[in-house]
Amino acid sequence: MRTIAVVIEYDGTDFAGFQIQRGQRTVQAELCRAVQKITGEAVPVIGASRTDAGAHATGQVVHFRTTCRIPIERVPAALNSVLPRDVAARWAWEADERFHARYSARSRVYRYTVWNHPVRSALMERYAYRVTLPLDVAAMREAAQYLVGRHDYAAFASEVGRYRHTVREVYRAELGARPPLVWLRIEANGFLQGMVRAIMGTLIEVGLGKRTPETLVQLLDGGRRGEAGFSVPAHGLCLVRVNYERSTILRSKQG
Repeated sequence: MRTIAVVIEYDGTDFAGFQIQRGQRTVQAELCRAVQKITGEAVPVIGASRTDAGAHATGQVVHFRTTCRIPIERVPAALNSVLPRDVAARWAWEADERFHARYSARSRVYRYTVWNHPVRSALMERYAYRVTLPLDVAAMREAAQYLVGRHDYAAFASEVGRYRHTVREVYRAELGARPPLVWLRIEANGFLQGMVRAIMGTLIEVGLGKRTPETLVQLLDGGRRGEAGFSVPAHGLCLVRVNYERSTILRSKQG
């Protein structure tokens, strides 16, 4: 029995999210069908993150276990030959039997992109949220720095009741800009549902002058969801990387 890990890219526009849902088109369902076609085995495909409906990924990681002897360097091409056009396997590696795409992850990195311009972009419409008024990027960057560290992110969670605790550690929160694009790149040991989208909505309100950067400090000190900013749409969100300890991987080959 082999454990195969694959880095997956997808355009989430036409999906009801990553996780399998009855009667809905999902990324996980498409991956399960593809794996069955190339291996002849109906096996579960486990993802590192259950991205929202409409959210994208360039660095989602999945794993599956199989007895199929297809060479690891041929796995991406084999999957891509049967996957739909909006899902692609980037590369694969042979993982240790203890590897788990979700539970072995050390951190995840998300990016949220804003198109800050009064005129919409035909190319960016699917991948960036448009804000028509000018944003104060310096103020947003100052506010983002308060996110770094170990904090209670209850104010940014869409469903607090589903978690035993809402404390997470953010390793990096970088606000970048190359007009008309503005983006947040955030890395943490874990994310609450809706966390990045609520954070970005709050930062946008800072950028529009509706809040001060110090608002973030108050929200991270026992704040409630209703006190934070709005949740931006999912189409600007992208999972760009999942990080693992090297010890969880036996060998890696480019696909």
